[in-house]
Amino acid sequence: MAATLYCATFFSILFRLLLLVHSSKNPDFEALMAFKTASDTFNKLSSWNSTTDPCSTWSGVYCLHNRVSRLVLEDLDLRGSFEPLTSLTHLRVLSLKRNRFSGPIPSLSNFLALKLLYLSYNEFSGGFPATVTSLFRLYRLDLSHNNLSGEIPATVNNMTHILTLRLDENRFSGNIPSLNLPNLQDFNVSGNRLSGVIPKSLSGFPESSFGLNPSLCGAPIQKCANFVAEPSKPRSEGAIASPLTPRSNPRTPTISSTPSSMPSNKAAPPRKPNSSAKISPIALIAIILGDIVVLGVVTLLLYCYFWRNYAAKMKEGGKGSKLMETEKIVYSSSPYPVQSGFERGRMVFFEGVKKFELEDLLRASAEMLGKGGFGTAYKAVLDDGSVVAVKRLKDAQIGGKKEFEQHMEILGRMRHPNIVHLRAYYFARDEKLLVSDYMPNGSLFWLLHGNRGPGRTPLDWTTRLKIAAGAARGVAFIHSSCKSLKLTHGNIKSTNILLDKAGNARVADFGLSIFAGPTATAAPKSNGYRAPEAFDSRRSTQKSDVFSFGVVLLEILTGKCPSNVDGGGCSGGSAVVDLPRWVQSVVREEWTAEVFDLELMRYKDIEDEMVGLLQIALSCTAAVPDQRPSMSHVVKMIEDIRGVDVGPSNDTSDSASDSPSVSEDAS
Repeated sequence: MAATLYCATFFSILFRLLLLVHSSKNPDFEALMAFKTASDTFNKLSSWNSTTDPCSTWSGVYCLHNRVSRLVLEDLDLRGSFEPLTSLTHLRVLSLKRNRFSGPIPSLSNFLALKLLYLSYNEFSGGFPATVTSLFRLYRLDLSHNNLSGEIPATVNNMTHILTLRLDENRFSGNIPSLNLPNLQDFNVSGNRLSGVIPKSLSGFPESSFGLNPSLCGAPIQKCANFVAEPSKPRSEGAIASPLTPRSNPRTPTISSTPSSMPSNKAAPPRKPNSSAKISPIALIAIILGDIVVLGVVTLLLYCYFWRNYAAKMKEGGKGSKLMETEKIVYSSSPYPVQSGFERGRMVFFEGVKKFELEDLLRASAEMLGKGGFGTAYKAVLDDGSVVAVKRLKDAQIGGKKEFEQHMEILGRMRHPNIVHLRAYYFARDEKLLVSDYMPNGSLFWLLHGNRGPGRTPLDWTTRLKIAAGAARGVAFIHSSCKSLKLTHGNIKSTNILLDKAGNARVADFGLSIFAGPTATAAPKSNGYRAPEAFDSRRSTQKSDVFSFGVVLLEILTGKCPSNVDGGGCSGGSAVVDLPRWVQSVVREEWTAEVFDLELMRYKDIEDEMVGLLQIALSCTAAVPDQRPSMSHVVKMIEDIRGVDVGPSNDTSDSASDSPSVSEDAS
């Protein structure tokens, strides 16, 4: 008997010691166990036990630095209140959707790090949680499908970072406050008991965001048709009334929108005859005939003027055929005009098969794709329907023909799934053209910054990571393809990372930095991607390429434009900053999450991956070149973020050099 009592006492002490050990290892252990005891009636959280670490095996629990950062407990029939969880001060994501929690929402003031809060499809009651407006880092708030009531407070305006505000299918009443939330993308208050006029700041959201509120009016739903105005005031000063607002006196006349129905207590005075109100038929006919005569004279003068100029040009010796040729080029939108004294060159193809001549490019319809540091790029559709990209090297400083041809021979033989293949080139004294594959899905720059705002489809995290990995492989291949020359790209930026038909990243415009003109050295800081030591882009190094690629990674993570990109601002309203300096300043303040693009906050369980890519970007943008990793190492680090392939090929730069490319002999 004594032995049994001794064993029971021993195990009891051991159990308490285990609890003490776990609680000492993880400060959030006791709060989680208290929550399970209070809410998990049916033991759905069976993996939550006192013998294991919450951060290792507990379902729905995700930790960062041994503190619970994400808690995702959805559709588990949990009940009661989640108040024990309010002591999780490091929580960033809390999702309790599709449970049976009830009662008022407890105080959320301890969740100072919270960014995503999902409490939809429960049975919460009471008013709008007042403490939620103090969570200044909150991006997503979903309280839909509950039994919340009362008014929506104007203090919602304090949540300046909010992207999602879902309050639909509750019992909120009163007016919608005037909200000034510049980042708001997803808003819904349908299925409540709201009344009054929809604020103008919210009129851009769809009708479904306000449906099933019979007393609401204004854009985008039905117009507020009833206006009540004082008879002594002009109609424009009348007050707007809700369509269902009760009137104290049903006999009070309602002023309609048509002036003829306005009531009047005394008859209007007779109007004085207006002598200018009527025009005699004879005068009307004279006016019409005069207009016709004036129009005819003007037409005749214009015709004579243009015909005389055209005839004079046609009479000039030897210029008639050139005029017709120029007109043909203009009509076909070709960007390659034939100039006087034009030296005849030839198209050189790298694959041995001649597919078109310069005349075919002149006849092709052309569309400008963009203007860079070395010239303008065009999309050209040839007569046979094939599409190519043509870059006109107008601003490049090219020496002799032999130097140009030797360099093109090296670039033309480079083949890799993540670089844009050069197909042909044209060299003449007054014209240098590069012909390459056309990439139909645009550039990384446009995907990140184009058309930002409501209605835009954001670039998701998986696609961003795939593009980063593919572009890294492309740059690493360029660096390793010809070891004797140590080739560099020299102009890495998001506009030079293109996407092919399959969505794979292709690096473009590589190897052209040797043609940079004096303007590139005169303003070394005009490009937000340029390394601090790269004062002369013609002498770029592989380490300076690594710095530029690191800026691209920061651009992918932040959604912001590097300062002075291409000498201009960013399209679509994206913020323009000195990315490396700004990110380092934020990280020094130990709030890393502030640097990430708001459009990425809708995705779950990616924060560790974003932090991993951020660490790679910071190492690439180190101020000292020797502290930056090689591109082959960058490729490996990006691929290790998920531990799986995130691109079209598993080849790193080492294995990529075995693919058809430039040989050492050719170099």
